[in-house]
Amino acid sequence: MTYTIKEAAKKTGLSIYTLRFYDKSGLLPFVARNASGYREFTDGDLQLLHTICCLKNTDMKIADIRTYITYVMQGPDTVKQRQALLAKHREKVVAKQAQLAQNLQEIDYKLDMYRAPDAVARVKDELRLAKADKLLAGLADPFQATH
Repeated sequence: MTYTIKEAAKKTGLSIYTLRFYDKSGLLPFVARNASGYREFTDGDLQLLHTICCLKNTDMKIADIRTYITYVMQGPDTVKQRQALLAKHREKVVAKQAQLAQNLQEIDYKLDMYRAPDAVARVKDELRLAKADKLLAGLADPFQATH
């Protein structure tokens, strides 16, 4: 079964503009064109698009995605190169996950504090401590304008 660019956009959740951008960026060399010159996507193409989206959504650079797709187009002899590229990217994704987990902990800490019955008192304590730190450091109190 084949799909027009409009149908492929609908199936992938990508816009037609994004699909054209990916094509112009060299990410879709596997997509064939029909006799009229229109792109015709297959189910296999949609699976590769899914992989491209996964890599893009995990912050892989377009140039690296293009390299990956080049390896795919070169066939099974590039399995080791694909593995190396994806392993390196995976390390970056895992590091980003750890950073996001730390940031989420801070957000949860703040939410718990603001949801606490004594939230106003806790915030006042934080403000008092922040002002004391500024005073000890000989700095101006930036919080004066808010009170």
